[in-house]
Amino acid sequence: MKRAITAHIFSIITMLGMSIAFQGYAQKKSIVIQDQGSFTVGGTVVTAPGKFDPIKHGAFNPANQSSEGQTLHGDHAYVFYQIPDKARKLPLVFWHGYGQFSKTWETTPDGREGYQNIFLRQRFPVYLIDQPRRGRAARGTTPGTISAAPDEQLWFGIFRLGVGTEFYPGVQFPKDAESLNQFYRQMAPNTGAFDLEVNTNAVSALFDKIGAGVLVTHSHSGGQGWRAAIKNKNIKGIVSYEPGSNFLFPEGEVPETIPYVGGQLRAIGVPMAEFMLLTKIPIVIYYGDYIPKEPTENPGQDQWRASLAMAKLWRDAVNKHGGDVTLIHLPEIGIKGNTHFPFSDLNNIEIAELMSKWLKEKKLDN
Repeated sequence: MKRAITAHIFSIITMLGMSIAFQGYAQKKSIVIQDQGSFTVGGTVVTAPGKFDPIKHGAFNPANQSSEGQTLHGDHAYVFYQIPDKARKLPLVFWHGYGQFSKTWETTPDGREGYQNIFLRQRFPVYLIDQPRRGRAARGTTPGTISAAPDEQLWFGIFRLGVGTEFYPGVQFPKDAESLNQFYRQMAPNTGAFDLEVNTNAVSALFDKIGAGVLVTHSHSGGQGWRAAIKNKNIKGIVSYEPGSNFLFPEGEVPETIPYVGGQLRAIGVPMAEFMLLTKIPIVIYYGDYIPKEPTENPGQDQWRASLAMAKLWRDAVNKHGGDVTLIHLPEIGIKGNTHFPFSDLNNIEIAELMSKWLKEKKLDN
């Protein structure tokens, strides 16, 4: 009898727990999508010399295949978009960082909503980019070698989750094995040589196609984002998470190189007329935690010390010439524990709210 009563109580508790969980899930409002789809943009076409013979060359034979007279469409960006019901006017265009593709903005490694859904819920049209020669934009016009060398602990450090295999204390990254597994599996290689012009031309072509919008960059796409904004006036604002390179200064005002463990961070000089285009739009930059103020022997931290220092110099240069750049180092405003991926960390709702407030302040949320 005792066993039966215990089982019955356990069954009630289980059903109650499932009911509460279901109600919590049901309380999350549905995202109503008015339109969605995908397309490629930018790129080029290469034509091999000679004449294609469909009889002679028409059989697929990887060991002895001729390219005579054939074409290759490559170097385009792949774009997936969703337009929510009652959409705001300006879309958000999300551009991934190094070793990543559009997955970085989707569901987080531990299964929570990423920026894709968070901002769809705020009625922003969302465009997710795979830059040329990466992810679903895989086909390029230059050959490349894809390494299969194990390297994940290197990126664990560079992405500031921790050191080696040990997480930083208080890190805003889920510490369970499956979340780390999912995180590692969103890495993506280049299928061809990195080309700044190819990438920025493709993103500029995207803004030609969709019109005015806000560009959201991460890490390696940060510096590319400045160049894209110089090329296209349809970029009305930039949100940049942890830009790491390609900081543009006016010629004659380029700061000294900043050394760090394993390398040196160099700024780039551009004509004043180009630089001044960056002063015409609002820009906000966010950096996470575990970035030291002084040089350190930990290369995973020290390179971001250099990037943050250069970003501050860049902010000052743009603002000195009449621009509108805001730089926020999250620990300095009381938000601690963020990795190189603040937008998918455990507190990404709080981080997204900062971005939402900035968009509203700059009147980019119409």
